[in-house]
Amino acid sequence: MYGYLLRRSLGAVIVMWAVATLVFFMLRIVPGDPFAAMLADAGDMEAVEALRRKFGLDQPMYVQYVKWFANALQGDFGTSIYGARVPVQQLLLEALPRTLSLASLSFIIALVIAVPAGLIAATRRNTAWDHGVTVFAFLGLSMPDFWLAILLIVFLAVNISWLPAIGYEPLSAGFWPWLSHLILPAIAVGTGFSAIIARMIRSSMLEVLKTDYMRVAQAKGLRQSALILRHALPNALIPVVTVIGIAFALLMSGAVVVENVFSIKGLGRLLIQGILNRDYPVVQGAILVVSAIFVFSNLLVDMLYSVIDPRIRYDT
Repeated sequence: MYGYLLRRSLGAVIVMWAVATLVFFMLRIVPGDPFAAMLADAGDMEAVEALRRKFGLDQPMYVQYVKWFANALQGDFGTSIYGARVPVQQLLLEALPRTLSLASLSFIIALVIAVPAGLIAATRRNTAWDHGVTVFAFLGLSMPDFWLAILLIVFLAVNISWLPAIGYEPLSAGFWPWLSHLILPAIAVGTGFSAIIARMIRSSMLEVLKTDYMRVAQAKGLRQSALILRHALPNALIPVVTVIGIAFALLMSGAVVVENVFSIKGLGRLLIQGILNRDYPVVQGAILVVSAIFVFSNLLVDMLYSVIDPRIRYDT
């Protein structure tokens, strides 16, 4: 197990390095100059060149890469080239908790909806319950999250005034202010993923319920709850956990549009603004964080396999 963890961790580091390197060179290959765009109205080319020298963009690309990589190994991702020249680390530390909070709550909402819905659909196959879950899944997959977000704002924030429409409050401001600002965006993000997970649970459970050992357990007179929760569900979780692990990583990156709708200055919004402004340090730092979340989410899923199914071992 420890050897496997070491190999996977090393592979994760290599993947993150490859992603960061690819993003670094792709940003600089694209035609255009961030400082020329910034000072386009002024037309002061001397100021443009001075800024390029200040941020090292006048040097050869390989020199820029070596310097950036050496600083990144020390946790220094540089300084934003826009606004107040804030360090990228500070921007990431401000944005990441907001996106993590939104993704975590969305993930919980998705599981709370998906697990009961999938179990009900599987145990009541071809009934009205099953058809209802299928309709919900199709609606959840077909509704864009930004459209659902706008509907939630209109009905629950504007018309009824139950919850705030925009903004974010840190947990330090209180649990309810923090939670109340995340409920609507979390529902908007989590609903679509709950539909995916519910369909996966249904399909996996139907396969397990057809197996011989489940028929034997049923013939022995086991209670339906024990049959489903203790015997069927654990054996049906392997493909579901794979989808759940990928879903959480996608929730982190998929909250970009919803963060913009609810004016949450999270990681996704920071990344989009960095791309639009061609803010190289911000984009590189944000992409590195997103890739780390994807890679280590997959690693965590692999570790959960052996917990769910003891037959799975990583000894070789």
